[in-house]
Amino acid sequence: MELRRALVRAAVARPGVLLAVSPGATRQRLAVEAELARRGWTCVSGPAETDLLVIVSDREDEGEGEGRDEGGESDWVAGLWQGIPAPKARVWVTDPERAGDALDSGLADLERGEHEDDHAHHAHHAHHEHHEHQQDGGTAPHSDHGGHDMHGGHHGHAGHDMGLVEGLPMADRADDRDGLRLDVLHVPLGPVLADWPAGLILHLTLQGDIVQEVTAEPVATPPSPSPPFWDEPWLRAASGEHISRGDAARRLCAAHLDSLGRFFAVAGWDDMAARTGHVRDRALAGATAAELTSLVSPLIRRAQRSRTLRWLTTGLGTLPAEQARQRGVTGPALVADGDAYSRMLVWLEAVGRSAAACDVTEALDTAEVVGPRGRLDTPVPPSRALLDSLPRLLEGTEFACARIIVASLDPDLDELTHVPAPGTVHSHG
Repeated sequence: MELRRALVRAAVARPGVLLAVSPGATRQRLAVEAELARRGWTCVSGPAETDLLVIVSDREDEGEGEGRDEGGESDWVAGLWQGIPAPKARVWVTDPERAGDALDSGLADLERGEHEDDHAHHAHHAHHEHHEHQQDGGTAPHSDHGGHDMHGGHHGHAGHDMGLVEGLPMADRADDRDGLRLDVLHVPLGPVLADWPAGLILHLTLQGDIVQEVTAEPVATPPSPSPPFWDEPWLRAASGEHISRGDAARRLCAAHLDSLGRFFAVAGWDDMAARTGHVRDRALAGATAAELTSLVSPLIRRAQRSRTLRWLTTGLGTLPAEQARQRGVTGPALVADGDAYSRMLVWLEAVGRSAAACDVTEALDTAEVVGPRGRLDTPVPPSRALLDSLPRLLEGTEFACARIIVASLDPDLDELTHVPAPGTVHSHG
């Protein structure tokens, strides 16, 4: 009993929070992340470290509490809940304005031990289980000339937690290129993983530490009538609404900062990821162009000057412009014409340019509707092309590099759940 009380006290003092984000819930996720940063609560990367599970959705009828039915809970959420040890609590966030209230409620449940004994509630329904799995790969060298420490964070790509959605990895045997018999592991990544595209599952076939085959599978989710958060200004302008160039620039700046934060995090640069998230939140809160420029300029310089970051990411996931065009890629990945490091540099340049334009009041030009991931006036959402490009970029690479490649493309699965009204840009091809 005393041990249980000690565990509860520790969990309540600074709960480890695991975010389970559904596609379409970017606005809600951003509100939760900003509130967590304000409180100094830690986001964890796996169920074993979790005290508070925060399920983030744009659907009012999902989950439990406030009239929501537990029976309607997604299988992957139920399976995730099963893997979290007590003491634990869970809350749903569907209203970004009430993110703080939801966290307060979860903390109160945690203190009362509200959910200690209900962990078996959905056991017979869960098709997807989430386990912590450590994969040893190459490690980054310590460097005093990169300006930062790329070690020690739970996001480091050399040893990280993976959400396994079909149970433990399955192993069989096959010949490698040298004729040796090696284990073949079937490892799913996602859909709940720190600094990971919401709703994405990658099924990887590994032989040794080399990725042999990849299948990308978005989580099944009901269509959303709401426009994708990051694409919203351009879609609204295309429908005839007056949107200023400054508002679009602000959203573009925040979108690329959001992507950069994930990129830094999976590379193990946690301090830089946190700083980037703070600047993203200031952009979304309405900071002036002068303030944003003063905030993004040191981030850009620091990232560009980091030799360790360059060493870690150069040569990963190379996507030449011609191949990108053939696959329908139209955004920063096309402009970069290169590897993960090149794509990061394109984001950095766009962040600096868009931060300076946040106060421009003239109307957004709708001649070409281009959002953060690419053109929105095409039959297929830009993130569909990014997802379709992922398998070829990952196959043949070391497993330890997979998350950096994914983060360098950062597909937005909100674009795949949106169903535009007739006559508006784009539809699912």
